[in-house]
Amino acid sequence: MLADHSTTMGPLRPHPRNPRYFADARGRAIYLTGSHTWMNLQDMGTGDPPKPFDFGAYLDFLVRHHHNFIRLWSWQSTGAWIFPYITPHPWRRTGPSNASDGKPRFDLSQFDAAYFRRLRERVQLARQRDIYVSVMLFVGGNVSVPDEWKRHPFRRGNNCNGVDGDIDGDGTGKETVTLQQHRQLRMVREIQLEYVRHVIDTVNEFDNVLYEIINEGGTREWDWFMVNFIHEYEQTKPLQHPVGLTGHGGESNDSMLSSPAEWFSPGASEWRDLLSSPRVADGRKVSILDTDHLWGEGGDYLWVWKSFLRGHNPIYMDRIAALTGDTRGDIPGAESVRKAMGLTRQIAERTDMAISFRQSLVPVPPTS
Repeated sequence: MLADHSTTMGPLRPHPRNPRYFADARGRAIYLTGSHTWMNLQDMGTGDPPKPFDFGAYLDFLVRHHHNFIRLWSWQSTGAWIFPYITPHPWRRTGPSNASDGKPRFDLSQFDAAYFRRLRERVQLARQRDIYVSVMLFVGGNVSVPDEWKRHPFRRGNNCNGVDGDIDGDGTGKETVTLQQHRQLRMVREIQLEYVRHVIDTVNEFDNVLYEIINEGGTREWDWFMVNFIHEYEQTKPLQHPVGLTGHGGESNDSMLSSPAEWFSPGASEWRDLLSSPRVADGRKVSILDTDHLWGEGGDYLWVWKSFLRGHNPIYMDRIAALTGDTRGDIPGAESVRKAMGLTRQIAERTDMAISFRQSLVPVPPTS
């Protein structure tokens, strides 16, 4: 049974007249923008257990800044980057014996209900505030960075199912995001697909959902396989949602533009102009331009305005120190970026963003 929503937000579709933007169920062009942070789904930190993230306060923060988009992070490793502890996870930790982090090994045949309950609740809470949510499915660094791979459920010794995603023994699980036909990798792929099915089953009823295959990872073949799988599986469901690919993985920007995905986030390693004078979005895909794939942490209010005026949907990788407790404090200039995103959205809401290209609303070409 579908959730009872008072207003219709989607599901989003590329707008037929201006495919630089999505259209909602009523045909209105929707400009997406907002701050996202690493712990907005799972709790992360230096303490065990990590301090819970106040998702309600995060939603208040987004609404206060007139943002309408969340990139919802999903980490598979039990620790990553500057966060040694991450919880909960998609699979139950049943043992027997312990994984590399000293806690019970994962049973990859059993989902952790607490994780999926939280996922559903947060998507629903965002829906109640008219905020779109891009549900991330995988994190590339969890399989490509050796220290993160050591704490991954698909690493030998971290699960009780005999799964080993490092078939070449190089200390990473990069093979798990390929379509290699090794027996171990076929096992991994079936577990991945069952997980994706369960995510879709959990949030399909919500019209504010988008999907992201993997943060800065994957390969062309595996990425496209996953995009097509979601499209096919959602055909059996009440709603069908947009699927996206993001830069700095094993797939080029041009390849992502040719993919079956509805949206993409290009990386600056190939398109350096995105850092200072973003090229005009050409409408082949909705461009959700994310500072995460440009600087990691960076950008300023001028970048937001240039991105908006050139047909992109800018989003911001944000520490939000007041909510996350990040001891480094906010990224310099963060508040001006947040305000610029909110202002551009307010302008977009007062503008017919669906006006055809032959009329007046055409992105401004780079002049700086």
